[in-house]
Amino acid sequence: MPGNTGKHRISRRTKIATGVLALAVAAGGIAVSTTFGDPGQASADEADPALYIDILKVAPNNAEPANARGATTGTFTVNCGRNENQHFNPDNFVAQPGIRNGAQHLHDYVGNLSSNADSNNKSLDAAGTTCKNGDKSAYFWPVVRIDTGDNEKNPPAKPADGDRDKAAQDAASPVISCPDVASRLPDVPDSAMAEVNRNLDLLDTQIDEANKRLISTQGQGGPNFVQNAILGPLKDKRVATIDRMAIAIGRTAAKPQGLDALAPCALKEQAGTGGNPASNGGGAPGGAAQQITCPDVASKLPNVPASAKAEVDRNLQLLNTQIQEANQRLVSTQGQGGPNFVQNAILGPLKDKRVATIDRMAIAIGRTAAKPQGLDALAPCNLGQGGGNAGNNGNNGGATAKPLPGPDANNELPDNDGQIQRPAKVGITFRGSAAGQVVAMPKFLRALTGDAKPSINGAKNTRAAWTCTGFENRLTDKYPICPDGSKVERIHNFPSCWDGKNTDSANHRTHIVFPDKAGRCGAGFKAVPQLRITLVYDIPHDIQVKKQYKVDSFPSEKHNPLSDHDDFANVMSQSIMNQVVNCINRNKTCNA
Repeated sequence: MPGNTGKHRISRRTKIATGVLALAVAAGGIAVSTTFGDPGQASADEADPALYIDILKVAPNNAEPANARGATTGTFTVNCGRNENQHFNPDNFVAQPGIRNGAQHLHDYVGNLSSNADSNNKSLDAAGTTCKNGDKSAYFWPVVRIDTGDNEKNPPAKPADGDRDKAAQDAASPVISCPDVASRLPDVPDSAMAEVNRNLDLLDTQIDEANKRLISTQGQGGPNFVQNAILGPLKDKRVATIDRMAIAIGRTAAKPQGLDALAPCALKEQAGTGGNPASNGGGAPGGAAQQITCPDVASKLPNVPASAKAEVDRNLQLLNTQIQEANQRLVSTQGQGGPNFVQNAILGPLKDKRVATIDRMAIAIGRTAAKPQGLDALAPCNLGQGGGNAGNNGNNGGATAKPLPGPDANNELPDNDGQIQRPAKVGITFRGSAAGQVVAMPKFLRALTGDAKPSINGAKNTRAAWTCTGFENRLTDKYPICPDGSKVERIHNFPSCWDGKNTDSANHRTHIVFPDKAGRCGAGFKAVPQLRITLVYDIPHDIQVKKQYKVDSFPSEKHNPLSDHDDFANVMSQSIMNQVVNCINRNKTCNA
């Protein structure tokens, strides 16, 4: 239950607002709006009462697709705890790499102990984990809070700058990147499983040793030193290790061919753009990658008349799509053209599209209200560092140039306060495919589900995730009020159709997508284990009825439960991922 010190929230929130106002003055002009009224009245930080619903009024709507012949029904569950170590921060290295405090709301983390804005493949792989089976993957979601109006106490905020600075240093150094092997293996016979897993672990060890040698010999030798002294010997070791796996499989099944093509590795810089081939050595994005950043338009619009809202929303979504497409073109054309290529081939055409789109919004508003002036100044975009875009799970196109505030000593942020609720139960389960077998995810694959900014991005990527225990066949985009004996629950299903090449993409979505309603992946995509995260909370029934619990969100979302989302980065060793795949494909129930 929330603590009660007898102080009304107005004093606490006034303190938060004062801090933000001071930041605004120091930064030279962040807009701050204030509301004055009776201290006994509800503050603007509460969720809208209309956003709550009795779960019994929600019709059953959550049916699994029918299993086709050959469907895989196995599950692999990982025990990573409930964030007992109180790992919180307002970062999101999946959707907003390199932007500290960019989420503007607090995330709950389990798994990887180093997850922060500057996390990259190297820092993630070197970190510890809360997962009992050694899985170093990062799993994180917005916290849920109870807000009764009292001065609720939270665990004190832990400084994140040390971890961030270490991750930033890792991101600045080159690493050895090798093709992922586990995702290229055929179905492994039980008789070969132990030997294959031993050799997958050996491949990871070989990369670790090569990266350590890369650091210890920095500056030594001539221009071919790294190739001759590190990459060449590493390739030879990998050829032998991969061949042992092929022989082991070939004893009782068809021997896989062509795996030796996965032996050569390369030296890569950490700061990628997101379109890299799947690798297990650190070539994926995770540092401050260059992306196109554009001024935010939604925040500059006047009050939109009801008659214009649909057209304005369509065009705001189109602006997001245009940025995503431009970032994808930035990835696919990397290294092409001369010094003005990006400006002439990407930024210039993007500006022209934005001018037309913004003008359509102004005309729509102007039909029944004053036509807004000067919006065309928001059309030009530029190439920035690591900003993401407005479609990246709510990141506003990297437009926020000034430092964003971190959590205060009570782990509260502007417009996100109240007592943090640790989940009573966290379920992390990888599931099969209704259409057939699954293949391994590549190491360092990034994935997300939901959309943190539906007010700007629209509902295309949002997913109803709220329910109550015992009512999992009913999902709602509102906060559920559960019957006595039932608990509040969030169910986050992740996309599970991988393009077979990339561990990330410019919008962090197109490289891994959801299957169709029948559970099938589209052409060019492969089914990988589907991650499902379930979160159960002990929210007292009277708190539910009084509508006093809420999820952290971007301030613009005002705790809309439709903004709920979840993020994941796969940092499993190849042998653990191989265990996941084989458990699922053999229709077993495994717990690690």
